[in-house]
Amino acid sequence: MFRVTGGAVHRIVGGAAELERHLQVLVETNMPEMLGMRFLAHEYSTGPLHRGRIDTLALDEDGSPVVVEYKRTGSASVLSQGLFYLAWLVEHRAEFETLVAERLGEEVAQTVDWTNPRVVCVATEFTRYDTVAAGMSHHRIDLLVYQQYAQDLVTLELVASVAGGCGSRAVRTGSSTRTEGAGRKGVRQSLDSASADLRSLFSELEERLLDLGDGTRVELQHYLAFRRRRNFACVRVTREALVAVLNVDPSTVSLAPGFTRDLRGVGHLGTGDLEVRIASAAELDRAESLFAASFAAAA
Repeated sequence: MFRVTGGAVHRIVGGAAELERHLQVLVETNMPEMLGMRFLAHEYSTGPLHRGRIDTLALDEDGSPVVVEYKRTGSASVLSQGLFYLAWLVEHRAEFETLVAERLGEEVAQTVDWTNPRVVCVATEFTRYDTVAAGMSHHRIDLLVYQQYAQDLVTLELVASVAGGCGSRAVRTGSSTRTEGAGRKGVRQSLDSASADLRSLFSELEERLLDLGDGTRVELQHYLAFRRRRNFACVRVTREALVAVLNVDPSTVSLAPGFTRDLRGVGHLGTGDLEVRIASAAELDRAESLFAASFAAAA
């Protein structure tokens, strides 16, 4: 990063926050903007048996539970810490959902998606050992490098993102929690049961979305999320078409009935305000510029 003054270039050197808690408070206070998540708890105790404290608990834009761990400087322990607390989290689903109900409401708690809970690690640097270890894990992991420049400029860079495996979903029913997944038709089953033409169209759509740049694909209960730091496309498979929800302002688009739809004020699956229905290769080509705009907005 450089500052240009009178035609001269001066390098701005980044560094770590003065204290780790300063970084943590900054992120927690600005979580929707910085991480696209809703804050739930700070320094959450895992109880006398587990004897730990989770730096931050959050719920992401897809309704997935998130453990966030911070290190003021680079540390090999931050990833292992995150996975340690993730193991606790998946064994205490009812406790987490009770917390969601208390902070965000019962309606939100009923929609928590346990298909792919996440670990997000924030540090000034990660070694190649960290990135390789993250890639070897079957869990969903994001490694974010932060740098502070002067007093009023902070950067967050996604240096590694692992999509993780696909698990089950815990559903609250009154005071109990039941697990579902195998018996319910989700996005994977919808894709597997689609026509050959629609599966071929999906393969082309997936290739184009990932070819936009540094994106990853995450399989959730109801849709496939294509994301950078945030989602840029949430794709569902119906009997007739692929339905993509994009992070594009519908007021900037000339809406076409049957192809694009304004979702503002309409309950829907996926994150974003513009729906695009794709049933042919021609419509896939037609949506190309919308994909690119959504990708740019998700950085």
